[in-house]
Amino acid sequence: MNNQSPNYLTRQFETAWKFTGYHLDGLTTEECLWRPAPKGLHVHQSADGLWRAEWPDHEGYDIGPPSIAWLTWHICFWWSMTLNHSFGDGTLARENVIWPGSADAVRERITQLQAEWRAALEQLSDEDLLSTQRTRWPFKDRPFGDVVAWLNVELTKNASEIGYARFLYAVREGKESTQE
Repeated sequence: MNNQSPNYLTRQFETAWKFTGYHLDGLTTEECLWRPAPKGLHVHQSADGLWRAEWPDHEGYDIGPPSIAWLTWHICFWWSMTLNHSFGDGTLARENVIWPGSADAVRERITQLQAEWRAALEQLSDEDLLSTQRTRWPFKDRPFGDVVAWLNVELTKNASEIGYARFLYAVREGKESTQE
């Protein structure tokens, strides 16, 4: 966002990004593929070798806790969708977003999305943030500044979920690998 744009959105994003980096730093593929409970959202490698994410029918607590792989896929999903629908052709669909397949690859992809997002935001004016022109996903007919604020909150939420899952992984009983 340019110098005239509200700096609080940029500062909020920087805080969310630091928080995310903290929880992604040192993350292993084994941690990503570990399932904190027998039931919960996860990713699965399909016959074509790509990692596809499960999608919930609802958002109730009874679906169980997601794996870190699913949480990192979720970041890739909503960030890719937001970029594509706000600054691209708006054709990206959930089914086209895959999990990168390893902790290193997911860190690389999320860092790439962060750089793309930052570059896009730097081009925005105050008028752009007040306009609804770019607001096409995840909601419509709201100022684009609402999308920026939503993304900051979503990033923080997913980062904290990853952190919590990493705490659970660090104190788990048994050392079995649960890759599926």
